[in-house]
Amino acid sequence: MSLLSTSAGASIAEAADATGVSAHTLRYYERAGLMLHPVDRASSSHRRYSDADIAWIRFLARLRWTGMPIATMRRYTELVREGDATIAERRRLLVEHREVVRHQLDEVTLSLAAIDYKIDIYDKEITPS
Repeated sequence: MSLLSTSAGASIAEAADATGVSAHTLRYYERAGLMLHPVDRASSSHRRYSDADIAWIRFLARLRWTGMPIATMRRYTELVREGDATIAERRRLLVEHREVVRHQLDEVTLSLAAIDYKIDIYDKEITPS
């Protein structure tokens, strides 16, 4: 199923809406060398994003939202461009990042438990006996 409203591709506004990132971020990803292939341009020179572009941007956004540094994202992108011979290294990068994300989740879980503890204390204080 196509993500795009037309076969000509999505405008930058449509791509931003479809990916949850701003048009500014889309332009930045392009300038930073994070797109797998150059984004197509309409005859008007406006960017036109393909379904594959949208899927890739969504993946990049997930990596970024989990704190992967841009330099690592760029390295990962370069490896993808190089082809199947880099699968092991791509996997290694993702496994390393997964460990970072798991640590972040543990920290957030502990923080949430501390917040819940305080809320429980306040609930007991404000609940009439």
